Amino acid sequence: MSLDVVPSLLLFLFVFGASHACLQDPAEAYRFTGAVCRLTYPAAVVLNEKTTKVIEAAFQHARYPSVKAEKSLFLIGTVIYGLENLEIHNLSIGQSAFELHPGEGISVEITNVSAVFKGRIQYGYGSWLVSVEHSIDFEVESQIDLGINPKLYCGEGKVAADTSDCFLHFHKLSLHLQGDKEPNWLKKLFTDFIIFTVKLVVKGQICKEINKVANILADFIQERAEQFLSDGDISMDIGVAAAPVITANYIESYHKGLSIYKNVSAVINESVFHPSQLTEHKMLYFWISDQILNPIFTAAHHDARFQLNISGAELSELFKTNLSSTMPEYFRKCLLESGSPQLRVWSSSVPYLHTSTLDTNVRGTASAQLHCGGAGAPTLFFQAEVDMDITVSYADKKVFLQSNRSEIYVLQAEFSSENQPHLDQAQLDFVREAVEKIGIPKVLSVFETEVTRILDKQGTYLFDIFSPEVLPQEGFTVIQMDFGFPHHLLVEFLRRTLQ
Repeated sequence: MSLDVVPSLLLFLFVFGASHACLQDPAEAYRFTGAVCRLTYPAAVVLNEKTTKVIEAAFQHARYPSVKAEKSLFLIGTVIYGLENLEIHNLSIGQSAFELHPGEGISVEITNVSAVFKGRIQYGYGSWLVSVEHSIDFEVESQIDLGINPKLYCGEGKVAADTSDCFLHFHKLSLHLQGDKEPNWLKKLFTDFIIFTVKLVVKGQICKEINKVANILADFIQERAEQFLSDGDISMDIGVAAAPVITANYIESYHKGLSIYKNVSAVINESVFHPSQLTEHKMLYFWISDQILNPIFTAAHHDARFQLNISGAELSELFKTNLSSTMPEYFRKCLLESGSPQLRVWSSSVPYLHTSTLDTNVRGTASAQLHCGGAGAPTLFFQAEVDMDITVSYADKKVFLQSNRSEIYVLQAEFSSENQPHLDQAQLDFVREAVEKIGIPKVLSVFETEVTRILDKQGTYLFDIFSPEVLPQEGFTVIQMDFGFPHHLLVEFLRRTLQ
């Protein structure tokens, strides 16, 4: 979700880290694209409102170098003078405007930048008759317009911007010398020198500082993205597959989305993405291929992430759910009379996900062990194949998973002790119904809590997200939303980063 020179407007472009070389033809890159981010014009308007804060930080954080010069004057001799300790005060910024140029880039104009530059002039002049050395404080009142025209391109596997087209237009530069008692010829000399120097130094340093601040933001966002998508031995290469596309209505970036587990990378080469699959009526869109999610499931399975342990009163309470099947005696004694029942559940095959226009289908095999506690108590082992359709949604800053349909096939069910009888059909029916009406809701509830926790850890709850929708399609999912950018986050970031 990044800006280069327009550090709020382009922020999302730098969310994604470095990867391999980019393809020049976007259509060719579609086959290798696992995720797409589309930022529409209304979203750019919201982000552009934060641009003035970044420009303000660039002005205030810039360090202006000392400059020296000399001039020979009749009768006076050589005048040597230097400008030092240049600082900015009373900064105010009017407004920021931008425009998307299809196939080219973005133009940004910051108007009515008002500032007072303060500094000190050291000067000396003399001849065989007289030698004088002095210093004097000065102020320069200024009115400035700032223009930036970044050109976006694909550099070192990430979106980059050429910000060399940066200019300042000075509407006003008024010099005030301390006391204003110096000779007129000296004031005029200093006026020409100071105004010329302020123009030269401020332009160079401000354009340089804007790029610096943007790069700091880019690195920050990239680090956050890497942290968000990495956990233990599981990570993801979300470098760009091609340079971003700019139209009059949106900016769109294409990302590989290759999951990496123990340094082994997944492969995406048959992606079904096409720009027509996204609309423009929302502010922000994410297009996510099934080819991203399935390798993540594979990595999580092999890393033993799909495990759940429930015991004691929590487990007993779950089985108070009304079921149509009669609870067998073993389950009744174990769950309702035993003091310490324990249930361990884990994935025994790699879950497989497929999205369609109806919903998201997930298939997999789960195994479980139910132990009633106490010495000699038998352990029930069972394995079931689960096929279910789920709906994913996000509301009130929480993730929700709803099972719409499920089919459960009990593949195996047996006690650990040979002295225990085999489960009859009634007991198998109870296990199947318990998995469907107790197990699946509980697992989905745990997933909801865990995914929400991860999103909260990354600060998603700080954003105002409006009308989010998760729309499954054939082989991919579209997440679309409107949003409000939290002003205080940018201010706090700039304060911590530039202090």
